[in-house]
Amino acid sequence: MTEPRPRPILRRRVRQGIVACAVSALAITGAVTWSGVSNAATTLGASAAEHGRYFGTALSTGHLSDTNYTTIAGREFNQVTPENEMKWDATEPQQNVFNFSAGDTIANFASSHGQRLRGHALAWHSQQPGWVGSLSGTALRNAMLNHVTKVAQHYVGKVFAWDVVNEAFNEDGSRRQSNLQATGNDWIEAAFRAARAADGSAKLCYNDFNIDNATSAKTRAVVAMVTDFKSRGVPIDCVGMQSHFTGGSSLPSNYQTTIANFAALGVDVNITELDITNAPATPYANVVNACYAVARCTGITVWGVRDPDSWRSGESPLLFDGSGNKKAAYTAVLNALNVGATQSPPPTSPPPSSQRPSSPPPSSPPPSSPPPTGSGGCSITLVTQTQWETGYVIQPSRVTNTGSSTITSWTVTVTLPAGHAITGFWNATESVSGQTVTFHGVSFNSTLAPGASGEFGFQASRPSGNTALPTATCRTP
Repeated sequence: MTEPRPRPILRRRVRQGIVACAVSALAITGAVTWSGVSNAATTLGASAAEHGRYFGTALSTGHLSDTNYTTIAGREFNQVTPENEMKWDATEPQQNVFNFSAGDTIANFASSHGQRLRGHALAWHSQQPGWVGSLSGTALRNAMLNHVTKVAQHYVGKVFAWDVVNEAFNEDGSRRQSNLQATGNDWIEAAFRAARAADGSAKLCYNDFNIDNATSAKTRAVVAMVTDFKSRGVPIDCVGMQSHFTGGSSLPSNYQTTIANFAALGVDVNITELDITNAPATPYANVVNACYAVARCTGITVWGVRDPDSWRSGESPLLFDGSGNKKAAYTAVLNALNVGATQSPPPTSPPPSSQRPSSPPPSSPPPSSPPPTGSGGCSITLVTQTQWETGYVIQPSRVTNTGSSTITSWTVTVTLPAGHAITGFWNATESVSGQTVTFHGVSFNSTLAPGASGEFGFQASRPSGNTALPTATCRTP
């Protein structure tokens, strides 16, 4: 893709990388038999359309000159989402000076191929243009609402749905402490109302990662927000579950329940950024089955066309390889789409252990830093998943219990080089003091048996030309 910037994952499209983990084959009770499917569609989008749904992909203008990429994108999918081209930094580089050229390029591709277009994303704490940093309070709130209004108005009649607000909650269910949150706890509601005033027909969605497990604090917080919005007439029409999975074991057993719980609130549910480490066939099919089992799950979007186009390119998480060949997961997904709704529940597995952030970083080989020896019974290894001129993603940051007894908490202290700053993190809590950043484990990765490891990740910005990387130490109480 073109030179991305990060998001909490991204800027001109960054997202944090997720570490590859062992993929466990998941069995479904009452497994569907694929043979004997009659009149089966031969592409993903066509099959989904036959069942009243869509199957889409994320597109980047940086790949539209690649005919292999555009052939697959135009043939296989009936919906597209721009990776970075409609975000705040791309569409309003100077205050009240708008540039829709890149977004229009994606819109024109969708139109010429008969595809539905999803708008992504109107209000988000990341990938903001530089001028936003000088604003706060009422000035920032008004600038955000003006942005939402102008961008939504530009695409009236072209998008079927907008990710109005993206990634506004922490893992513990609290609100993310962003500059937008600092304008007042009603900022999300204000953004939705502005979007509805600007476009009376598009579906208005809240989009987030790690809201796949029905019992997690983050998922419950989003459910509570949607419940509140629906009760007060705030115009919310859908919830986007990003569904960035690290393998079969990170697809939660209650995934279908989560979809059904959101749908029961009176909103549509969209799987918006699906990718799975190593693209295991069974979990990919299980996502389709879970969506099909809930009538208001209206579509699935994979986050990229081919493996090297992915923000997680080193993990081969998509349905097509680098040469554009269909992988086993493609066949499993197409078969599941052709079969249609199944009554089988999703497979049993533990809750997801990593995030993802709604976007992608430029690709580069993931060099590893040697694991410094930690004190107090733990060590920390930092792996550079990807880096670019002005930023990088560290994923995984692997904490290992080096002691002889189980630990229930750990603290990692990261020292950032001068001029570097954290722009996003996941699977941890964070506190910052100058160039020192302290991370603590969360519920699913803080308790470690002897020899066991837990993982988190973060993304950082840096001055152009400064290629230094952070160091870290680990301690236990």
